[in-house]
Amino acid sequence: MGDHDVSPNPKGSFRKFLEQLSGAGKAIGVLTSGGDAQGMNAAVRAVVRMGIYVGAKVYFIYEGYQGMVDGGSNIVEADWESVSSILQVGGTIIGSARCKDFRSREGRLKAAHNLLQLGITNLCVIGGDGSLTGANIFRKEWSGLLEELAREGKINTEEVQKHGYLNVVGMVGSIDNDFCGTDMTIGTDSALHRIIEVVDAIMTTAQSHQRTFVLEVMGRHCGYLALVSALACGADWVFLPESPPEEGWQENMCIKLSENRARKKRLNIIIVAEGAIDTQNRAITSEQIKELVVTQLGYDTRVTILGHVQRGGTPSAFDRILASRMGVEAVVALLQATPETPACVVSLSGNQAVRLPLMECVQMTQEVQKAMDERRFKDAVQLRGRSFENNLNTYKRLAIKLPDSQIRKSNCNVGIVNVGAPAAGMNAAVRAAVRVGISDGHKVFAVYDGFEGFAKGQVKEFGWADVGGWTGQGGSILGTKRTLPGKYLEDIASQMHTHGINALLIIGGFEAYLGLLELSAAREKHKEFCVPMVMVPATVSNNVPGSDFSIGADTALNTITDTCDRIKQSASGTKRRVFIIETMGGYCGYLANMGALAAGADAAYIFEEPFDIRDLQSNVEHLTEKMKTTIQRGLVLRNESCSENYTTDFIYQLYSEEGKGVFDCRKNVLGHMQQGGAPSPFDRNFGTKISARAMQWISAKLKEPAGRGKRFVSDDSVCVLGISKRNLLFQPVAELKEETDFVHRIPKEQWWLKLRPLMKILAKYKASFEVSDAGQLEPMQPRGPEEPATI
Repeated sequence: MGDHDVSPNPKGSFRKFLEQLSGAGKAIGVLTSGGDAQGMNAAVRAVVRMGIYVGAKVYFIYEGYQGMVDGGSNIVEADWESVSSILQVGGTIIGSARCKDFRSREGRLKAAHNLLQLGITNLCVIGGDGSLTGANIFRKEWSGLLEELAREGKINTEEVQKHGYLNVVGMVGSIDNDFCGTDMTIGTDSALHRIIEVVDAIMTTAQSHQRTFVLEVMGRHCGYLALVSALACGADWVFLPESPPEEGWQENMCIKLSENRARKKRLNIIIVAEGAIDTQNRAITSEQIKELVVTQLGYDTRVTILGHVQRGGTPSAFDRILASRMGVEAVVALLQATPETPACVVSLSGNQAVRLPLMECVQMTQEVQKAMDERRFKDAVQLRGRSFENNLNTYKRLAIKLPDSQIRKSNCNVGIVNVGAPAAGMNAAVRAAVRVGISDGHKVFAVYDGFEGFAKGQVKEFGWADVGGWTGQGGSILGTKRTLPGKYLEDIASQMHTHGINALLIIGGFEAYLGLLELSAAREKHKEFCVPMVMVPATVSNNVPGSDFSIGADTALNTITDTCDRIKQSASGTKRRVFIIETMGGYCGYLANMGALAAGADAAYIFEEPFDIRDLQSNVEHLTEKMKTTIQRGLVLRNESCSENYTTDFIYQLYSEEGKGVFDCRKNVLGHMQQGGAPSPFDRNFGTKISARAMQWISAKLKEPAGRGKRFVSDDSVCVLGISKRNLLFQPVAELKEETDFVHRIPKEQWWLKLRPLMKILAKYKASFEVSDAGQLEPMQPRGPEEPATI
């Protein structure tokens, strides 16, 4: 585990952390309220364990606000084991209910009295905007409620002084992603998983019969789920509450559907948000759309209403990690709060956890509804945030092809090539690039089988329809190879010349990055390489410098998490069993570390944090102690290249020997399963958006004065496009060289290592934990001109 920080004696940094953040004598209540969402349990688990870890008492408040008002057996102290085995469970184990009583002052008075009896003055509320607004009213009234209880003789004046203020921290659990201020709410990604599973299943049957499917997804007031699932499956048409179709949409939609059929497309998919409206605020229903298609076009049409399926099932890896991060941050925020601190909500910006003023977020969320009621739909889309707007614009560009006569030809040819190992989401990226390229007036050439295929002239011009239905396909349809261009430079240059290629988009992993460096270095010798070149990172290892995320890593993470869930389940029958699981990733520990966090593992061995025999011994002792509790199973992840000598077999044999008589061991090497499978919604959407953005960059470069005939020789014409903290950035490869460990094929600094202590804390190890900057609230403000890195 590295640094021996698993030993019982905390190090200096850990002590400093505890002094800074002692929860001693504090009591935290955690409740889930409103509609349930997958990942709520992961958040509850993180709050309970982090709370206990810093010495606070943590209480479950069952059945949301109703339980708070009723008190008694509804408010129960939680211990470490009471949140075991809930990480992979959907819904919420502490229950949720809509509560009328809490809306009255009388109800809130009862609730305050119930909390005071247990000394609870810190509340962690996981719910939607209604639940969070309720918590804020409660916080504001707190001192008045105490005075009233004192007048009634239910509490004494000492208690009034001792518990004078209530701290509230919110986390947004809602599958609709309808809360302003956070890029993703807990449950949204899992709901997209359910939708996409259904769409993928429907697509196969629809293709057999040449059918049109109308799919209704949740989202009474917010079209996020409809919009992102339409992007992720390449739907023909989408109906959203925030952006109603223009007058005459009936005819336009029918023309679009029949054009697609004429292009030999065997199925049509139309996605409708349940709250879809027209410009006059009248509802557009899935039945109405079906009637229209049947009467106007005579197509065999079916309606599928997904309903509560979207709320159910196990949470995705993304939601588990998001909820775990937010839960820990919420406890830190509660412990840092003072009487002057306003209620805050812990939210996600790019890949950073931030705190925002709760009521400002709620007000902005309500502004969206107001704009829609007043038919100010442009404002509604903008208020939803930059990510929503970007999604909508990208969808429009990719779904609707303008007639050729309306596209201004650029007379430029752009090449697209996949390099390295296959990664789920590559095909979505190719599709987006081809379509944006065509709509920008370029000719787009796809290269088969990487640089090797390029050298052999396996190059073909692609049209709009050639990439139809690609988003949901795993692997790489174009084929991909790890071969670097170095030995083929001559041949590749001549192919670039033959096909008149003016720009290159490379989609791939570390080999693509090395290939880009080689092409860039060969510019002096071959003028053909003096063109704009950009790389989009796609690899399960997530080890490309210049980007926090790579296409394919999320799908691999979900595969690991699903497998770990099954393995844990098998162990719960046999008891006293420890599983050692080997993940992919080369020297990069991203999959092992994040997989461990998502699956609730006891340890994760990674190359970036050296470990020795004492760490292994300490882990065995930890597991031996764990077997004495009710949680009689263990899970250990090992990154494939974390150590030359401490191999998976070695660790398995060591654990087996040391655990004799206490637990037995099994091992599992996940291997290429992690590279296969249909891409997750995150990877489809991320691949689509980042690749579309890369093609826009190419178009902008080619439009620069004398762009087409000009030689591009400056560093900023060879870039990697990636997510860095909160922004999408184009970074010249020449600059990224400094940040790369070429021997181990990883970036020198990796953001996710900051999350490593979370995994240890939630597995009951001592760990030093970086507290976010003095708990400052961030102002709610529109983002600046930089591009948001939201997914």
